[in-house]
Amino acid sequence: MATFIDDFDAETIDDADATLAFQSLDPIQILDAIDAAGWQTDGRVSALNSYENRVYTIGLEDAAPVVAKFYRPGRWDDATILEEHTFCEALVERDLPVIAPLQDADGQTLHRSGPFRFCLFPRSGGRPPELDNATQLAVIGRTIGRLHLVADTHPFHHRPFIDATRLGDDCADFLLDSNILPADQAHIYESVIDDLLPEVHDCLDAVDYHELSLHGDFHPGNILWGSDDTPRLLDFDDTASGPAMQDLWMFISGDRRYAEARLADLLDGYNEFRSFDEREIALVEPLRTLRIIHYAAWIAKRWEDPAFKQAFPFFASARFWDEHIQSLREQRVALDEPWLIY
Repeated sequence: MATFIDDFDAETIDDADATLAFQSLDPIQILDAIDAAGWQTDGRVSALNSYENRVYTIGLEDAAPVVAKFYRPGRWDDATILEEHTFCEALVERDLPVIAPLQDADGQTLHRSGPFRFCLFPRSGGRPPELDNATQLAVIGRTIGRLHLVADTHPFHHRPFIDATRLGDDCADFLLDSNILPADQAHIYESVIDDLLPEVHDCLDAVDYHELSLHGDFHPGNILWGSDDTPRLLDFDDTASGPAMQDLWMFISGDRRYAEARLADLLDGYNEFRSFDEREIALVEPLRTLRIIHYAAWIAKRWEDPAFKQAFPFFASARFWDEHIQSLREQRVALDEPWLIY
């Protein structure tokens, strides 16, 4: 069972102070925190490509390096993080190739140092999967099917839901209220959203899907393909409840013929372990639409973090919003197209 070291009163640090400390997190603080949690570091710290949280490779004395994830303050509470950890542990117990948080000598996975909460993972190598490789996609499908078998008996109580309100309405409202959209594009965005989101709601409501626990953000970047042809799954930070298709659709893209071939590869593998409800094929484009909306709102919500301004300098440009609005218009057309065929 995932547990938590609670060595200070969280009420003594407000969100603003915790956020400021998070943005200025330095190597000494990182190493001291990990040492205090029971791992003996050797002074090596290397930042990895991550924006929502802060992630580092950490050298250890007399042991292989580990990966440390320091959680962004105010995003998840402790119960929500621990539910992610417990889910990962359940998957590992069922022999799923999941890179799960490491436990200390007391079985604890979530640690705190001052305003920071963090966990550690074993370091694992690998390469991205080949999205036009039918064999690899079938393996990914089988792996997701196995994951969802565990999920069927592991319901979430604290994680969020994959739905059009949280990922669509709330995100669009935030963008319109934040004044981050250029003035001459805000009314165009609002008009497009007003036409688009009711259709997304209708598409999701029309499918009586079974809600289960999901990886939630399962895309090629969250797979490390090993030399043993095993896809190691990482980054369960966006774990949520929702339709099975959420963990499949990000591997489906391109023109219709290509997309249907990729869908067939995935579902041929998936159905070896768990029967896929083909009605959920209708959710591919609604879920893609929500991700496009949520992506823009995610950057906007983090825009005061200097790391985001450095990583996404294009976000403040009129060109970005022109392309974003055009993507939403294309999604409105896609929602009216026939489902992919399996």
